[in-house]
Amino acid sequence: MFDVGRYLTGSIHLKSKVSLHLREGAVIVGSVNPFDYDKKIFTAFIFAYDQQDIAITGQGVIDGQGRIVARNVLTHIHSGILKDALRNDRPYEGNRPMLINFRNCSNILIQGVTLRNAASWVQTYDQCNNLVIDQIAVDSKAYWNNDGIDIVDCDGVKITNSFIDSADDGICLKSHDDKFYCNNILIRNNTIRSSANAIKFGTASYGGFRNINIINNKVYDTYRSAVALEAVDGGFLEGVVIDSLWATTTGNAIFLRLGERVSGKKGKLENVKISNVYIEISATKPDAGYEYEGPVEDMPRNISPLVIAGLPGQFVSNITLTNIEIKYPGGGKPFFANASLDRMDSIPELPAKYPDFSMFKELPAWGAYIRHARGLKLSNIRLICEKKDYRTAIVLDDVHESEFTALQIKEPGQKKVIHQHKSTKIVTK
Repeated sequence: MFDVGRYLTGSIHLKSKVSLHLREGAVIVGSVNPFDYDKKIFTAFIFAYDQQDIAITGQGVIDGQGRIVARNVLTHIHSGILKDALRNDRPYEGNRPMLINFRNCSNILIQGVTLRNAASWVQTYDQCNNLVIDQIAVDSKAYWNNDGIDIVDCDGVKITNSFIDSADDGICLKSHDDKFYCNNILIRNNTIRSSANAIKFGTASYGGFRNINIINNKVYDTYRSAVALEAVDGGFLEGVVIDSLWATTTGNAIFLRLGERVSGKKGKLENVKISNVYIEISATKPDAGYEYEGPVEDMPRNISPLVIAGLPGQFVSNITLTNIEIKYPGGGKPFFANASLDRMDSIPELPAKYPDFSMFKELPAWGAYIRHARGLKLSNIRLICEKKDYRTAIVLDDVHESEFTALQIKEPGQKKVIHQHKSTKIVTK
C-alpha cells in the first residue's frame, strides 16, 4: 500500500496474489531514464506475465512522465546509443514504456486509479482472462500512440464507469494471434475523448472478436470515428451489440470495414447490431487545440458519411441499425469530387490499406455510404444535413437483400434519398 507522497521508480513486476494499492494523494512516478525500464515483448512501467489474482486499486495516480521519457529515448537514438528506424519520425512504440503491460494473466482488477502520461500505449492486456477495469481515469496525451486501453485476445473483460482522454484510440480491442480472439467483453458507462477513434476493433485482427457488448457510452471531441469495427487481417468480427451511444463533436459516426492486408485472408464481419445512437459530426477538426492532435490526412475531401465497406465477393453481412440519429454539418463542395454518382467505379477498393473512415477520400454520399454488403436492416434512421450538400444522402454500391424502413432525411433542397449502384433486392418502406 502507498500512502500520501510521490514515489519515483523504474519497472515494477507484479506477482500472483499481490495488489498494488494507492491511497488518495499517493503518486507513483516513472523514471525519466529509459534504461530504468525492463523490456519483455514491450517496454513497460508495471509488468505482470503469467500471474493470477493481481490488482491495482485505490484513489492514487500512476504517472509515467511519458513525454520526457519519449524525448530522452529520441535523444539516445540520435546519439547512436539506441537503434530505431524512427518510423513516422518517432521511436518505435515498443521502445517507449507503456504504463501497464499484462500478458497471460487471470483474475485482474484495475479500479479507482488515475493513469497519466504514458510514453506509448497506456495499458495493454494480452491473452488475459477475467479482467475488470472499473472507475479509472486515463489522462494521457503526452506523446504519440497513447491508446487509453488496449485489450488483446482476452476472454472475459469488463470495462465500466471510466473516463478516458487519450491522444490515440480510447478503448481498442485487438487480435495479434490467429489462434486467439477477444471474447465475452462488456464496455459500459464510459466517457471517452480521443485524437483517433473512441471505440475501435483492430487494426490488428488476425484472430477475431466475438460476443462484445458496448452499452451506454459517451464520446466527445474525437477526431476519427465514434465507433470503428475493422476486420482486415483475416480474422472474424461477429456477435457485437452496440446500444445507447451518445457522441458529439466527432469526425465520423460509424465505420465498419473488411480488408485484406494479408493476401488471401479476407476475414468476416457479420451479425452486428447497433441501436439507440445519437451522433453530431463536427464541421471542423474535432480535436483542434490538443497538444497531440490526430494527423490531417486523406485530404482534400468533404465531411465523410457513415461507412460500411466490404470487399468484392466478401460481403459485410447481417448488420442491423435501429434508432440512429446523425447530424452532419453539410456544405459539401463539388470541386472535391472524384467520385460522383456517374463515376462510382472510380472509388478504389484499397484492400491492403490501413483502415480508417477517410481512406477512400471523397465519397458520393453525405449521410451513409455502403459497399459490398448483404442482409442489412436499417430502421428509424434520421440523417440531418444542416447546410446544402451536393451529394446524395445514402449511396449503395453492390448491396443486396437489404431493407430500409422509416428513413427520415432532412436537408436543404432535399433531393433523391437513396442511390443504388449494382445493387439488388433493396426494399424501402
